[in-house]
Amino acid sequence: MKNISLNIDKVAGFVSKETIAAYEPQVKACMETLENGTGQGNDFLGWLHLPSSITAEHLADLKSTAQVLRDNCEVVVVAGIGGSYLGARAVIEALSNSFQWLKAKQDEPIIVFAGHNIGEDYLFELTEYLKDKKFGVINISKSGTTTETALAFRLLKKQCEDQLGKEMAKKVIVAVTDAKKGAARVTADKEGYKTFIIPDNVGGRFSVLTPVGLLPIAVAGFDIEKLVEGACTMETVCGSATPYAENPAAIYAATRNELYKNGKKIEILVNFNPKLHYMNEWWKQLYGESEGKDGKGIYPSAVDFSTDLHSMGQWIQEGERTIFETVISIENPEHTLQVPSDNENLDGLNFLAGKRVDEVNKMAELGTQLAHVDGGVPNMRLIIPELNEYYLGEIIYFFEKACGISGYLLGVNPFNQPGVEAYKKNMFALLNKPGYEEESKAIQARL
Repeated sequence: MKNISLNIDKVAGFVSKETIAAYEPQVKACMETLENGTGQGNDFLGWLHLPSSITAEHLADLKSTAQVLRDNCEVVVVAGIGGSYLGARAVIEALSNSFQWLKAKQDEPIIVFAGHNIGEDYLFELTEYLKDKKFGVINISKSGTTTETALAFRLLKKQCEDQLGKEMAKKVIVAVTDAKKGAARVTADKEGYKTFIIPDNVGGRFSVLTPVGLLPIAVAGFDIEKLVEGACTMETVCGSATPYAENPAAIYAATRNELYKNGKKIEILVNFNPKLHYMNEWWKQLYGESEGKDGKGIYPSAVDFSTDLHSMGQWIQEGERTIFETVISIENPEHTLQVPSDNENLDGLNFLAGKRVDEVNKMAELGTQLAHVDGGVPNMRLIIPELNEYYLGEIIYFFEKACGISGYLLGVNPFNQPGVEAYKKNMFALLNKPGYEEESKAIQARL
């Protein structure tokens, strides 16, 4: 079976392959730091060998719980924010029918998401939608006090109990939380919910291969064994035993850091398949939270091509030359669709008649890469044989391992996120949360 692969040929005009090769000692040192747990954030390295440590019993438990939700729910709401929902959503959206709302079968629950915003209209419309539905909730929160998720869960818990009764609600509410402490753990133990543990040594943005991601993905009906298998493969491929030049995570980390040193401060993750939109969003959090600190860090951006070529394409082609692109390319789409011939040919597209739509898309991809390289934008290409659970597992681990290496190359702690707390402190002060009296006075004085 082929694995995902990385091509950096279209970076050669900007940084030489010899320069990338010269990173080998630095990259190896970063990988040793990860393996030995001697670097900053070493208490959050549980993701490093997570795929190979997942047991068949654990997967069976997840699948059994998922089946209870599938058997009893028309809708399952995944409540979480950041890493507590983005990984699951990335995989589910990538594998789902693009029009699943129209295609949903009686025995296939629809997966929706909450707890990732504080939009009153969003939450109102969600509660309205759920009014005549048998629904369950997967509440994903280590602490149980993250405002966005806790607020949504408070609403959903009450509605679920009101509509289904407390006994049935206990059956269809699952908590993914801390092993021993926190509000979500206390609530789950008190109410008798089925629970899964978020490991202490796995940070949220690295948690998609824990129950945080695996349970919702299983509820959606996808093969979590294959997802883990793909991640296991990439754990080996990106491991220390693989020669530097053949290690895609090592080369990706080195290349992006060298481009950063050469003034390329923004990385744009590009897809040519709309199913990958939320994979882009997961990647943005992974790299943004991991590297954006100490006044450093490549800014992670993302676009959906060819759609965004008609909005962002001009800026990417001719704007400030501070960007590089990493293109995710899917070799083989799941379906086949040919362009028909038209007798009148008013749109002038008969030259495409008989061609697969994917051939047109691939030429758009290649043409765009060539144009952007000519316009001063280095391009890397991540090639995925097919869009399925196995290869998504490979992608997830590849990006995680590269992120750990890249953060250490940059000289930051890739596993903390101290800046995330700043907005929360201001919000709590403005809302007069108990314990924030002094902060409330100070912020009111500023206003």
